Amino acid sequence: MGDAKLGSRRVYTGRVLNLDVDQVRFPDQSTGELEIIRHPGASAVLPFLSEPTGPDPQILLIKQYRYAAESFLYEVPAGRLDPNELPVDCARRELMEETGCTAAGMEPLYSFYTTPGFIDEQIHGFMATGLTQGQSRREADEFMTVETLTLSNALELIQRGEIRDGKTAVLILFAAGFRAGL
Repeated sequence: MGDAKLGSRRVYTGRVLNLDVDQVRFPDQSTGELEIIRHPGASAVLPFLSEPTGPDPQILLIKQYRYAAESFLYEVPAGRLDPNELPVDCARRELMEETGCTAAGMEPLYSFYTTPGFIDEQIHGFMATGLTQGQSRREADEFMTVETLTLSNALELIQRGEIRDGKTAVLILFAAGFRAGL
């Protein structure tokens, strides 16, 4: 398709994201303006406390207060990439900061765009195994608890609509699908 961006102007610069208005050429060769949120990307990690191939492995999730959702949500540990940081290094950092755990194994699961209609954020998902407990280092605005669930319980929570965070549901379903041989 080639480079569709004809120009861009920054209309907002923030701590978490930036907002640009881009002039673009669409596939039919017409032109227009699109508002795009620029985000550096993130990593998310599904931590397994027990062997992922076991009959009903245990996983760690965090239950974190999210202002935008006005409630506590079950989530996998995740966070923004620092400049020039590799996604796997970000996943290891976030796992330590949010749960206090380090992992012997960190395996890529799935990378995806969160909402490509208006944001360029891509999340890189990983599966952590061989966990060792340590001390968490949460940020001042992070209010969370660490929860242990079985994979089957997490799948039930997704089915009942109690896990509503997209990245968390995607990684749990992806890991469960591979366990089932799909």
